[in-house]
Amino acid sequence: MGLETFLPIAFVIGYLLGSIPFGLILTRLAGTQDLRSIGSGNIGATNVLRTGRKGLAAATLLLDALKGTAAVMIAGYIAGPNAAMLAGLGAFLGHLFPVWLKFRGGKGVAVYIGILLGLFWPGAVVFCLLWLATATTTRYSSLSALVAAFVTPLFLWWFGHLALASLFAILTLLLFYMHRENIKRLQSGKEGRIGEKA
Repeated sequence: MGLETFLPIAFVIGYLLGSIPFGLILTRLAGTQDLRSIGSGNIGATNVLRTGRKGLAAATLLLDALKGTAAVMIAGYIAGPNAAMLAGLGAFLGHLFPVWLKFRGGKGVAVYIGILLGLFWPGAVVFCLLWLATATTTRYSSLSALVAAFVTPLFLWWFGHLALASLFAILTLLLFYMHRENIKRLQSGKEGRIGEKA
């Protein structure tokens, strides 16, 4: 099989890995209520945290990140950087729009970090540091993710990784779209802060 032939397969592999709903699986195994019936209804770590199970939320965050990392590393090992980037895009879309859950998935922050870790790990470090700095200052988790995601393509472009910058510009736009309700609440002053009681 030629490398060009493998590219669409890399995307499909990424999508399938990305669409694994770890948050839903872990909460079901733990016997909590259906994750989609609480909070925002999505399957990501932030919503898992609303079950009151911090360990499950941390596990969801880690596994969601690692599925993005695994997708790009597997595809990259088989067919190089173009396949890795396509697998990353597939993993992100799989997490956001999993076919198994009627295309209702998570918001993508953990997978974004995992893909970045697999493709250019210094970018993942910068993302996490920006998230932490913004969260410490504002105590808004959503704003922290949006700020870090906004800067990431610029960081990649600055260091000459033009193809990666283009990919993460697309992922950032998707991430902003998935956070559109959070953005509205931030604008109206109604967004919940980290550690704030409901």
